[in-house]
Amino acid sequence: MLSTHNLRVSYGMSEVIHGVSFAVGEMETVAIMGRNGMGKTTLFKSLIGMLDCEGDITLSGEAVAKRQSYERVKRGLAYVPQGRLVFGTLTVEENILAGLEASGKRTIPGDIYELFPVLQEMRKRKAGNLSGGQQQQLAIARALAADPKVLLLDEPTEGIQPSIIKDLAKTLNEIKQRRKLSIVVSEQVLSFATAIADRMLVLDKGQIVHEAAGSDIDAKQISRYLTV
Repeated sequence: MLSTHNLRVSYGMSEVIHGVSFAVGEMETVAIMGRNGMGKTTLFKSLIGMLDCEGDITLSGEAVAKRQSYERVKRGLAYVPQGRLVFGTLTVEENILAGLEASGKRTIPGDIYELFPVLQEMRKRKAGNLSGGQQQQLAIARALAADPKVLLLDEPTEGIQPSIIKDLAKTLNEIKQRRKLSIVVSEQVLSFATAIADRMLVLDKGQIVHEAAGSDIDAKQISRYLTV
């Protein structure tokens, strides 16, 4: 569904992502693990088109590295940024409706509120008045409104209570099964990643230094990369 080949991203003369190549299959969840400052957010911004890159990005067999962000969204790529970035002065419902622009639809899909019942209860409330966990649910709901094929989640557990993190993992697994989509998530919380990931990649100083799938995922080995 999504692949990169020899992806390189720079800020000015400083290269941050050094020739990263990986692929995400249909209905596969891939967790990209790494400490702060290792390039995860830079990688995700290049995937959605917020940062220019060198190399190849392919979405459902189509080369998109030279396409604008809105074109990638129309072709099935959705992005939930670090920090959520919901529209605080708009209501919950208005935030979700904003996500419909890419799909051309005018009504919110019914499964959005089934997946996130709290959002239906608070649909008329300003998004800026929600808790961190509720804002994260809203950011994911807004992305799902675009009917994506691949969902990118950048540090979704940041600033969220442990009990909510467990619920979020269950919801993401349900989303994958219901929507038949693929998920790419950047994370530092190993327990959360273990609960959702079919495969894990470790990003260290802008390079993939470890990869494991299924029963080969060794939490102890991965945790070594996450400690300072």
